[in-house]
Amino acid sequence: MISPVSLFRISVGSSRWVIRVSMLFVVLVVLGSFSEVPPTLTESDPVLNEVRILRQQAIPMRDGTILYADLYMPKNPGKYPVIVTRTPYGLQRENVHHERMTKFAQRGYVGIVQDVRGRYESDGKWEPFRDEANDGYDTIEWIAKQEFSNGKIAMQGGSYLGHNQWAAATQSPPSLDAIFPSVASTNIYANWLTMGGAYRLSFNYGWGVVRMPNRIMLPQYWHTASYTPEELRYENILMHLPLKDGDLQSGGYAVQHYRDWIEHDSYDAYWKEISDEERFEKVLVPAYNTGGWFDIFLMGTLNGYTGMKARGGTPAARQGTKLLVGPWGHGPGTKFGDLDFGAHAFVDLYEEELRFYDYHLKGIQNGLDKEKPVRIFYMGENQWRHEDDWPVPGTRYRELFLTGDSPANTLRGGGKLTFEKPSKAGIDKYAYDPNHPVMTYGGNNCCGTPTIAGPKDQRDIERRNDVLVYTSEYLTESLAVAGPIKMKLHAATDGPDTDWMIKLIDVYPDGSAYPVSEGILRARFKDGLDKVNLLTPNEVYEFEIEMMGTANVFKPGHRIRIDITSSNFPQFDRNPNTGKPLGSDSETRIAQQTIHHGGTRPSHIVLPIVRGFE
Repeated sequence: MISPVSLFRISVGSSRWVIRVSMLFVVLVVLGSFSEVPPTLTESDPVLNEVRILRQQAIPMRDGTILYADLYMPKNPGKYPVIVTRTPYGLQRENVHHERMTKFAQRGYVGIVQDVRGRYESDGKWEPFRDEANDGYDTIEWIAKQEFSNGKIAMQGGSYLGHNQWAAATQSPPSLDAIFPSVASTNIYANWLTMGGAYRLSFNYGWGVVRMPNRIMLPQYWHTASYTPEELRYENILMHLPLKDGDLQSGGYAVQHYRDWIEHDSYDAYWKEISDEERFEKVLVPAYNTGGWFDIFLMGTLNGYTGMKARGGTPAARQGTKLLVGPWGHGPGTKFGDLDFGAHAFVDLYEEELRFYDYHLKGIQNGLDKEKPVRIFYMGENQWRHEDDWPVPGTRYRELFLTGDSPANTLRGGGKLTFEKPSKAGIDKYAYDPNHPVMTYGGNNCCGTPTIAGPKDQRDIERRNDVLVYTSEYLTESLAVAGPIKMKLHAATDGPDTDWMIKLIDVYPDGSAYPVSEGILRARFKDGLDKVNLLTPNEVYEFEIEMMGTANVFKPGHRIRIDITSSNFPQFDRNPNTGKPLGSDSETRIAQQTIHHGGTRPSHIVLPIVRGFE
């Protein structure tokens, strides 16, 4: 209940708001009730607080290292809830931290932006990922003891900043109340550094070697500018072998974290020590997970939700966890790749955050707990839908089989898809030459060396002879696919190791072909990412390939397509097909690949079918 007197004590910088408050006061007195006062502000409402900024505040860590932070605070003294973000990109990153934290402070929060260890103003050694859990815990508990804090604390931020939230939350800090990880990894090995064990070369090199080797973020222009000499262009230095000393091709010196990543090429103790997915039960607070269907860290977004719903450390954490995924890349938008999803595809994540923090930090009953926990955008139909869970309850999993009476090489080949299990056995073959890889064109990517991401027309790639193309008949009714995707591939190669790259594609009536999900498996990890088991040449194995989750409505007149190949460069490094440890090869070999389908070896993709779009 708000007292009439308190309305006149609000300090604002607008006479128009004073008039509005006075009129509201009169109306409420007449009505004799204050129960209808709006509980939260929206972007269109005036702010309630003047703001002051305290720069370069020292925060000590348990080992004596000092990290520095900027504080955005309501000007009036008092105790406020706090929203903190920990960044390797600098406190004053343009158009990111300053605007958001100012808005939070205007609405009655203290916003804190901290340089992580070894970056910009903070002391210590920069070693990506390794110190974020303990440093996050220490930062939260330091904040809780400050005179401006009322003890209610949340974390905020995307990408690496989202990972920092998970890292801190897995330490169960007693003063943490909520996290809002956007486009964030939950397993640095499995859904950041690699996918299916295949090394994300573009990201790891462009981010880890070129942009983030030392204390400040560096530009990439010496590899991309018009004046860049041939030997320094990305298209040449990324082809360098062996991969383990590829860092020398950029700045001319070794980047230790990059070399550590290559040395630890499986999901070993080095990675498990910092994996959030090993510790969801230690996360005691709700997490609002947001991401994009074409983001590089989509798996982390989805795993963050499902992991917390199943294993979150408290009932409140499990029940309060949410998921929002749009048709985006590494952040909200309306257009991506070749497609425009409409103005309604954009979501203002600041407004989502504000409601989330208002509920969990201020106790404002704004209806957040009454909403369904999942909100996803269905591409194809181009509409949002609220769901009770992810995967969507009632999902029916259907197998879509590879088949064909003639070779499936190129989009002009005879590869077909059918929901009926083929009784007739068949094979398709292609040669994979690492010196002539299939190039990255679309899909889930961002933030490293310049690569094209999102829904891009695949027809140029599908004209290659080392790409197998399997296409369904034209659909006569809508088919809605939403959930995790996996491919079960019966295949053989003539060497000890290779890669299998899969794309699920929506083929439009005009023939344009846009990917909606992709997955890759480094064959040596067929038994698990922590198990390196090389292949017996020419032996047929059933490989299970985890693909990106999606939500897409295949419309009448469209067709479903699966593309299979063995490279996607430079998004992923080229598998040399030798079976040697990652990064050690100076030479490559051509692999002869055989895909089996039908009969006793029915290669197929498993599609999660949902209802409501018939």
